[in-house]
Amino acid sequence: MKAPGSYQELAELLRSRLPKLASGQLRIAHLLLADPEGTAYRGITEAARLLEVRESSVTRFANSLGLPGYPDIMELCRAWLAEQAQVARRAEHAGEAEPGGLLSATLEQEQTNLARTFGHLERASWLRAVELVARAPRVHVMGLRECRPVADLAAQRLGEILPAVHRLGGGSLPDELKELCEDELLVVFSVRRYAADTVRVANYAKETGLPVVALTDNAASPLVESAEVALFAETSGVSHRRSLTALTALTQALITEVAIELGDPKPDHRLLDTLHFYY
Repeated sequence: MKAPGSYQELAELLRSRLPKLASGQLRIAHLLLADPEGTAYRGITEAARLLEVRESSVTRFANSLGLPGYPDIMELCRAWLAEQAQVARRAEHAGEAEPGGLLSATLEQEQTNLARTFGHLERASWLRAVELVARAPRVHVMGLRECRPVADLAAQRLGEILPAVHRLGGGSLPDELKELCEDELLVVFSVRRYAADTVRVANYAKETGLPVVALTDNAASPLVESAEVALFAETSGVSHRRSLTALTALTQALITEVAIELGDPKPDHRLLDTLHFYY
């Protein structure tokens, strides 16, 4: 097999193999997906201790990916970190040198995020997510902290085309969770660092019998375990802050596809017009 030549190729290979990995291998894969920054400088001894596996298991895992050993995985992660740092430095220096430098760097990064997000979408997962949302008698939406605006947008847009949409996270969660019923649907949003309440709600929904659609950043996200379908968005930014542009675009694309599946119903704005809500 051809060995991955970049961290992006490594992550794509790992995501494709996740369903078939044994428990120890799965822990290794999750760490590589969730923490490329740490992996870049975490030696094999520390990695094995953290994962509670033998060093030989880590080496064999690297071999199974077509790589000579674990140091090659570290090198891919270091190269990826260097790329991110280069983009950030270019943004800083260009911004100092001339107006619009930071804008150019941001545009470049966002274009990359969008291309990777939509280029790596699995068609089967996408169609299943559309089906679940379109057919659900009621959809609950959850997203906190930086993902709250994306969840708000999803709830508003879904409320225009679906008969019943419930926005979670605005009050007491124990009380709100009483409204979750079997055969309804939960749509959740979270990226690193993952909001603990969002993860708990997803776990509760799964235990209750609700299918979960998760929009998150990678296959090692704790939301994946509870999700019937997980869709991934790239969140790299030009600084230490993560970008939600691709996650927002993915959300809007999903809602548009659901609307088309339902015959593209037009939002009912009669009440808003009566109240002269829009200028």
